[in-house]
Amino acid sequence: MTDPKDIYLYKREGAYIPRVAAVHDLCGYGKCSLGVAIPVLSAAGCDVCPVPTSLFSAHTRFPKFYMHDTTNMLSDYLDAWVEEGIELDAIYSGFLGAPEQVASIQRLYREHPKALRVVDPVMGDGGSMYPTYTQELCDEMKALANGADILTPNLTEAHIITGIEYRGQDIDDASVDENLEALVATGAKVVVLKGIVRGDGLIRNYIAGEGIEKTEVSSELLPYMLHGTGDLYTSALLGAVMCGRSLYDAVEFAGTFVIDAMRVTREQPNFEVRGVSFESVLGEIAALLK
Repeated sequence: MTDPKDIYLYKREGAYIPRVAAVHDLCGYGKCSLGVAIPVLSAAGCDVCPVPTSLFSAHTRFPKFYMHDTTNMLSDYLDAWVEEGIELDAIYSGFLGAPEQVASIQRLYREHPKALRVVDPVMGDGGSMYPTYTQELCDEMKALANGADILTPNLTEAHIITGIEYRGQDIDDASVDENLEALVATGAKVVVLKGIVRGDGLIRNYIAGEGIEKTEVSSELLPYMLHGTGDLYTSALLGAVMCGRSLYDAVEFAGTFVIDAMRVTREQPNFEVRGVSFESVLGEIAALLK
């Protein structure tokens, strides 16, 4: 079994700036998705190429929001990339606006077969799907797990992908193993299962994969929840990977970075809804390049 401390998914070479396609929605207010991925990955020295899957006036925790589905433009959008001869080092997908958008991500996989595939299967939390999601969209999203170099579901998303009953955030080791085994069986090369909470002041994330030693990585659990922390976590994890850090170090860094950003957020007005305030700690990401 390979220790995650010995797994490196990307080799950073010299002054080369890796290019990452970020396939997420764009939210006007309430930091999440592209509003997180672009600055975090840019701070990690990446050239971020957005592929907007939908446009939102505000994130879906607000009682009223406007959503514009961009599905109809994606084919022409990606055709233009082909004409320009754009090459990608990683393809990072998150929130999708319609089932048909999965095909656009799979197209990117075909056109850039050497690119790292990072899938944050953003579908729900707390045992429920997000309000814009349908069962059809969730069923299509499951296909992205197969072949993912990194898959980062929370327990709700693990339930949707595998069909294993959602039992809350406090699950025992046997249930963790059950979820990890089922997620790896989907074809994901590396799974990072997020957000196990057992009432001891820690939040636990688990690394697993075929031939990879199951590893727990814990960080402090703060007594409040914020929108956008999942997006921030996977963006920070990918940023660390693209800086040439090991899988274990990237997972550990992402957890610490999210906690640091949450502490900053707590000091902001209306912090419960505004999204996670990471701006003043972006230096932690940039320091990975040193």
